[in-house]
Amino acid sequence: MRRGRWRTAGSALVRVLLVWAASTLTMLALAGILPDFRLQSADGDSVTQIGLTAAWAAGAFGLLSALVWPVLVRALLLVPALVLGLLVFFLNGSLLLIALSLIPAGRSEVAPETAVVVAAVMSAVASATSTALAVRDDEAYRRRLYRLADRRRRRQGRADPARAGEPPPGVLLLQLDGVGYEELRRACGSGLMPTVAGLLDRSHRVASWRTDWSSQTGASQLGILHGSNFDVPAFRWYEKDTREVMVCNRPTSAAELQRRAVERTGDGGLLTLDGASRGNLFSGGADQLALVLSVSARRGRANRSRAGYFAYFSDPANAVRTAVSFVAEVVREMGQSVRARVRGDRPRVSRGGLYPVIRAFATVVERDVVVAAVIGDMLAGRSAVYADLVAYDEVAHHSGPRGRDTDRVLQRLDRSLALIARVAEHAPRRYRIVLLSDHGQSPGETFLSRYGLTLKDLVRAGCGLPVSRRAGRTRSGAEARAAVLAALHRPVEEDEEAYTGPGSDPVVLASGNLALISFPDIRGRASRARIDRAHPALLATLANHPGVGFLLVDGVVLGRDGRVARLDVPGEAEELLAAFGPGAAGAVRRTDGFPHVADIMVNSAYDPRTGAVHAFEEQIGSHGGLGGEQGHPFLMWPTDLSDPVPVPDPDPVPVPVPDPVPDPVPDPEREPTAAAERELVGAEAVHAVLRRWLREADGPQVPLAPTVGGSAVDRADPPAGRPAAPVEEPPPGDGNSGSLPSAGVPARDEIR
Repeated sequence: MRRGRWRTAGSALVRVLLVWAASTLTMLALAGILPDFRLQSADGDSVTQIGLTAAWAAGAFGLLSALVWPVLVRALLLVPALVLGLLVFFLNGSLLLIALSLIPAGRSEVAPETAVVVAAVMSAVASATSTALAVRDDEAYRRRLYRLADRRRRRQGRADPARAGEPPPGVLLLQLDGVGYEELRRACGSGLMPTVAGLLDRSHRVASWRTDWSSQTGASQLGILHGSNFDVPAFRWYEKDTREVMVCNRPTSAAELQRRAVERTGDGGLLTLDGASRGNLFSGGADQLALVLSVSARRGRANRSRAGYFAYFSDPANAVRTAVSFVAEVVREMGQSVRARVRGDRPRVSRGGLYPVIRAFATVVERDVVVAAVIGDMLAGRSAVYADLVAYDEVAHHSGPRGRDTDRVLQRLDRSLALIARVAEHAPRRYRIVLLSDHGQSPGETFLSRYGLTLKDLVRAGCGLPVSRRAGRTRSGAEARAAVLAALHRPVEEDEEAYTGPGSDPVVLASGNLALISFPDIRGRASRARIDRAHPALLATLANHPGVGFLLVDGVVLGRDGRVARLDVPGEAEELLAAFGPGAAGAVRRTDGFPHVADIMVNSAYDPRTGAVHAFEEQIGSHGGLGGEQGHPFLMWPTDLSDPVPVPDPDPVPVPVPDPVPDPVPDPEREPTAAAERELVGAEAVHAVLRRWLREADGPQVPLAPTVGGSAVDRADPPAGRPAAPVEEPPPGDGNSGSLPSAGVPARDEIR
């Protein structure tokens, strides 16, 4: 035992000396290159004296970085995240100036702007050297991880697993935002994602599931984390009772949607007990939060979602590495955009303005911070972690779902998954890694690019209102834009459509290839007859446009050439919507029952041969409605968990049933296959599966439903068209409803 400790101490000392030596050599090299940086007195010094000066300065800088830097970053936690990332360089330069001032006899001198460069390079070299040494010594790497985990357990008062026995396995839920089922299979088959392919070969299975009509992160993640996405008709919609536009990636809207879901289900969420939520729109009831949009509008040190940045930027090497990768990603996006324009790629959307910065934030900053948070959660031994990686979704919107740009993003995501899987091997408990996505992506030229006008212009023309001669662009509503604004402390609520005053002009809102039209001057939901009286040409103009697939108006589906299907007549909607795939009519029927469904719901045209749709906003890879791969995300789980949809008994025991209601004559070409019948339908069904998997660990990982006479007590009616699911409640005295962190339990962030 004593020999092992001496060996560990000796290895640590050797690594410190090697890093110190590398920093010293780096400082000597910079002193010879940079004109405003010297390590000798004005009269000149010997080579030995210069070397000792460099060693002194490198040691002082390293010591100050280790001792002072975490304190400085914690003191600056209220600074916006991106500003903090830039401030890192100036603080690093200040620490170097202090270190050089400690050298006796004034043998060093450096200009302040040069100090920033020297400090950044030295931090990067020290980090690279330390990482290389850890990689070369796997045993040292393993011991370091265990030491960090043990230190975390002691600070939190947790028992040592070696003494308390093997803890039940935790569940790690990683969401690859926007990666569809077919895209995942292609990436694994082509070698883009070897880590995921290896999991499928050894220990995992994958299946497709079907989204609701609103195939976007807000509806899917709310259903997955909180068990209900009832009354979420789209990414953005207008509510007549409040005259407010709800937007899923707006912090106040996200908080309200989470509150409604908690109130409807009577449960805090999937992560209520010992859970962590990282990089999501909603908290899932977790107390451990980082980059969660629904709480980002709150002001307060304990409950801010940006607390996750502290753990990452407290290491100056992390800040330098992320900053360099950030700049490289901005340059890469600019180069890719220029190449696409020179090649004449079609379809294509504008990728200028702030988009390169937004993309770099999603693919570098947010990815690095979320991955660091997940690693910290595993080392802390948390029971359940849900994290969202949004990189692919952001790039696919502007570059298309498939191509060189998105392939590189998938490769980098796979490397992040490989890092997480490697750290999981050293965590204090075993983790079951579940991968999933919230929706897919469907390609296609935008409605504006294809037809030369926006849907809003078409609606105004159909209503007899003046139309601008210059077609405006509908801004993309990707999640990364809201994350950037939240990181900058910018008020995301300041949107020209956030509040709509009284008036007769229709409100037209786009959500991918789904659009919603509302008439503020009509109380309640407008009937088809009421719309026809007010605007006789509107419905025919929309329904017969080649870029429109179908309309939903007050329980009636309208198609081209005067085709009409009532949702309450069996088989009519199924026939009209057959081109949009199995379950399309059911998804439309469910949305029709939402209190805040728009007066007119518009789904774009869909080409089954190419899978293309027409987004009503500036996206050539879109999601939000029906049509193509956008509605088919994936769920990938380890084989030691039960199947998401149990295989039915081939020889069931006959059970007497009442006479069935006559069904329409089946069409063999449109009947779903056995595989389709077993496909999970809706985000709420995914939530139920994840809850079951959390229970399959030894002991419940989520609150159990109270029982009365042996049966579960339902707290809310099930959504229209969905079977009721048991509702689970937190134990007495927990004090956390899951809507927001409770007053008595601050939302800590412990991912250092």
